[in-house]
Amino acid sequence: MKTVKTKKQYQEALNIIDKLMVKIGDNHRYDNPDFVMMDRLSDLVADYEDKHFNIEIPTLIDTIKLRMYEMGLRQSDLAKKLGVPKARISEYLRGKRDITLDVARKLHSQLNIDGDIILQ
Repeated sequence: MKTVKTKKQYQEALNIIDKLMVKIGDNHRYDNPDFVMMDRLSDLVADYEDKHFNIEIPTLIDTIKLRMYEMGLRQSDLAKKLGVPKARISEYLRGKRDITLDVARKLHSQLNIDGDIILQ
């Protein structure tokens, strides 16, 4: 198989990869033909997924809400962390107010939010 063009080929490649993973086990030698085949199929599957299952960068608001959930933060907790009034956090989360550069820096440092998400 040189490329994966259809959903059927994609599923077949995934099935072969699953079987090869079981067969290879811990034998990760690069001269193992099964390993080489699995590695090549994985690249083909990744190319197909990049074309057909594009994952977009999440919005900043969604990322803030997710991080708040992960860290167990309420809006008042986030307000204290960022040094802004609680009402301002509410405005940010509803999209009523743009985030300032200072708050963006704090989101990056305090909540570990990726700069690409903040700058979008």
